[in-house]
Amino acid sequence: MFRFVLLSLVNSFRVLRRHQLQSSLTMLGIAVGVGAVIMIVGISQGARVTVQARIASMGANVILVLPGATTVGGVRTGLGGAATLTVADARALQQQVALLKEVAWVKRKGLQVVHGSKNWQVNVYGVSAGFFSVRQWPPERGAVFSEADVEFMSRVAVLGRTVVDNLFEADVDPVGAVVRIGNVPFRVIGVLSAKGQSVEGGDQDDAVFIPFSTAERQVFGVQFFTGLVGAVLVATEREEDLDEAVHEIRRILRQRHRLRDEQPDDFTIRTQHDIAQVQEETSWTLMVMLLVAASVSLLVGGIGIMNIVLVSVNQRTKEIGIRVAVGAKRSHIFVQFLSEASILSVMGSLVGVMVGLAGTHLITQTVGWPTVVPFTTVVMAVSLAMIMGLFFGFYPAQKAARLNPIEALRYE
Repeated sequence: MFRFVLLSLVNSFRVLRRHQLQSSLTMLGIAVGVGAVIMIVGISQGARVTVQARIASMGANVILVLPGATTVGGVRTGLGGAATLTVADARALQQQVALLKEVAWVKRKGLQVVHGSKNWQVNVYGVSAGFFSVRQWPPERGAVFSEADVEFMSRVAVLGRTVVDNLFEADVDPVGAVVRIGNVPFRVIGVLSAKGQSVEGGDQDDAVFIPFSTAERQVFGVQFFTGLVGAVLVATEREEDLDEAVHEIRRILRQRHRLRDEQPDDFTIRTQHDIAQVQEETSWTLMVMLLVAASVSLLVGGIGIMNIVLVSVNQRTKEIGIRVAVGAKRSHIFVQFLSEASILSVMGSLVGVMVGLAGTHLITQTVGWPTVVPFTTVVMAVSLAMIMGLFFGFYPAQKAARLNPIEALRYE
């Protein structure tokens, strides 16, 4: 049996070599389909890894509490649409939720930062001293400010890497320099390590951080201390504590905001798991849509295989009749033509694998987009191509095997 299959494969190679142009065009459809599948999965997996890295840059086990997302007058205001969170809320969470290891709060405003003759429009963040601990964002140079700086409204600033690149020359150490935020001078005490892009795609390093109290009273134009914050960030010791911590945070904030049972939350709580799930669902949906489109190429390639094998059956009808007349069984004819279809699909899929891997590598090198091609994806694409070849090769092979030998011998 093994010798018979081997001889069938060898004979199939000989037949396909006699029709190289037809065979090459037939394999093209399979190659394009397999290559497209590998490239789509590679790009999607690379995007997934990138998003996971960006989510991780938020810090470990971080919970984000945002104001708003409440219904006012029948209208849902959305995130940040209402001023509902205060420093007092954050301090209450710090005192009453035992699972929290660190609590921070933040307020943001876009302002111009000036150093010498250079200026830069940037997001200025007024933050509490625990912000850098929650975000796990250590300084690259210098230091971050302390609780005392927040308490005494010190005019100190910590710069992101992008701000430094746009305000200072490459050989100048910004630590100790004075920058103006609005019209207020600040002494730079530290430069943060690079974080890269956020989950939303923004540059996390394009930011200036100053003490929350200083920001509210001296920079953001508030005449008295309101205590309103743009977000509260908290971190737990363990990832397993996130769900329970979220439950406690919701309970305490609803109690502090005097919300009745039938009233919705006037705040929004997000964890890294929530953000990751949204990103995962989005990327998965997009990948499935693109894979369906790529599968059309495989389908077209399979139809091409069926057509070329049918043409081969018609061209070799007399040969089939002679083989049957000298003792070949119908199963031998069936295996012969099915092996030709299989070879076309296997060779096309191998070319597609090379094209797909080369394409993903080219994307990484030229665009800088990371790509990841799991070995299982290659196996899946090749297997799918082989199934297509066998499926579409079955009918022509069966037609060849059922030819009447007498009519086949008379065929011209």
